[in-house]
Amino acid sequence: AITLPMKWYPDFCKTLPDLKGKVIAITGTTTGTGNVAAKTCAQKGATVILLNRTSERSEKSLQVLKQEVPEGEFVPIPCDLMDLNSVKQAAAEIKRLYSEAGLDVLCCNAGIMAMPDEATKDGFDVQMQTNHLSHWVLTAELFPLLKAAGDRTGDARVVYHSSGVRKQVNKLEAKYFGKNGGSLGGNSTSFTGARWRRYNMTKLANAVCGYALADRLRASGVTSVKSIIAEPGLAATNLQVTTNAAGGMSPFLIGLFFGATGQHMADGAMPLLAACCLPDAASGDFYVPKSTTVGPPVKLTKPDKMCVSEDNKKMVLEESAKALGVDVVVAPTSG
Repeated sequence: AITLPMKWYPDFCKTLPDLKGKVIAITGTTTGTGNVAAKTCAQKGATVILLNRTSERSEKSLQVLKQEVPEGEFVPIPCDLMDLNSVKQAAAEIKRLYSEAGLDVLCCNAGIMAMPDEATKDGFDVQMQTNHLSHWVLTAELFPLLKAAGDRTGDARVVYHSSGVRKQVNKLEAKYFGKNGGSLGGNSTSFTGARWRRYNMTKLANAVCGYALADRLRASGVTSVKSIIAEPGLAATNLQVTTNAAGGMSPFLIGLFFGATGQHMADGAMPLLAACCLPDAASGDFYVPKSTTVGPPVKLTKPDKMCVSEDNKKMVLEESAKALGVDVVVAPTSG
């Protein structure tokens, strides 16, 4: 992994509110931004649900989190984003445990990058299912819990983790959402090649999805649940190690690229934490690093055209619902 100095995270943490009484579910907490987010939220007093594939890595990570935050309340629930049955079982377990308390934040953080052209057991592209489709299932299944928490506190949130590479694609394409895994362009590893195009498409989907859900909430008069987006800039995380192992990027290129323009993974987690925790976050906000790839989190003042394109928003909602057979049902607020 790449080691870069931590610059802004310690001061940023001082601005985060007390989270005692909050229940926050985070996907992908074994390493990287999700791990930092889990640790930070626990330090601030939240109950943190850890949604990871069962593995030796996730078990080790849990033990380290418990050592780092001895007073922290961590609730590990198996959730393999490459298996929709596992995702639905995880959602069912969260509902069983928190149907009364509700869920304050669903943080859709987990992601894989520049992976081979392969299908999951459900038939979808491995990247699209992991990065977007399974998170849409979690959003749909857990929305009643988010609404319950929101009705109680006025502030529940779904947070989607995008990336600067969303700007590499202008238009979402339906084929990437369907059961076409393994036949979406092959395994070229150049930055303009098929592996990266599939990844870029998922990251655009994450951002568009966040805006589209914010629209749906607004149209239904629901203000107690917010849909918020974040991106980490160029954060040195285990994503790059995974990508390298899968042949998507050479170790030399990773070191050169991230060493020159990147930031420590704790700094990279700040936009995600801002979206999850800061009191002034509004539905439809997008938190990014101040200096594009690095820096403390700020709200994007002007949305990217492709992220708020009506065509793209319509596509992400329709194709996700069609592919998965589930949708996020937002009941209008009465009264």
